[in-house]
Amino acid sequence: MINEIIKRNGVTYGIIIGLISSLTTASIYAININLFTSWWLGILSVLFYIVFSIILLSKTKKALNGVFTFKEAFTTYFIFAVIGVLIGAIFNILLFNVIDPSASDTVKELTIKSVVETMQKYNTPASTINEMIAKMKENNPYSTIEILKGSAFVIVFYSILGLIMAAFFKSKTQE
Repeated sequence: MINEIIKRNGVTYGIIIGLISSLTTASIYAININLFTSWWLGILSVLFYIVFSIILLSKTKKALNGVFTFKEAFTTYFIFAVIGVLIGAIFNILLFNVIDPSASDTVKELTIKSVVETMQKYNTPASTINEMIAKMKENNPYSTIEILKGSAFVIVFYSILGLIMAAFFKSKTQE
């Protein structure tokens, strides 16, 4: 049975991070769709996620009077991560497949352009660039299936991060 504090904090913070993720995506969509291709935004997003998870685990440990096992820390984090990623994925599916399906094509074209520019900076042969363009045009990264696949990968990545965070936040054993 999961401790009520762990469950409540994981769910609450998961919903908050999911909503923040959705609002960020909506803002990028509304303000400048070119930002979907910026690498620094991805890094900033991961850093924000790490800071938010540190706050979650600190508050949960404090609510448990400092007694926080590795399993409890990881469980709190995992609930938070799964809920946050799923809310973000549902929003992306709605945005790119229901609300504005043409936005996925626009972002895909912008991504291709960005990748080509980067490859050209590194003097990549034209044949390699053309192969990459052909592969990217075949794939729709904003289809429902691809968003779900990407979400599964993100959950695995965040789970590994969660194991590290849980090891850091677990209570020290008293001997």
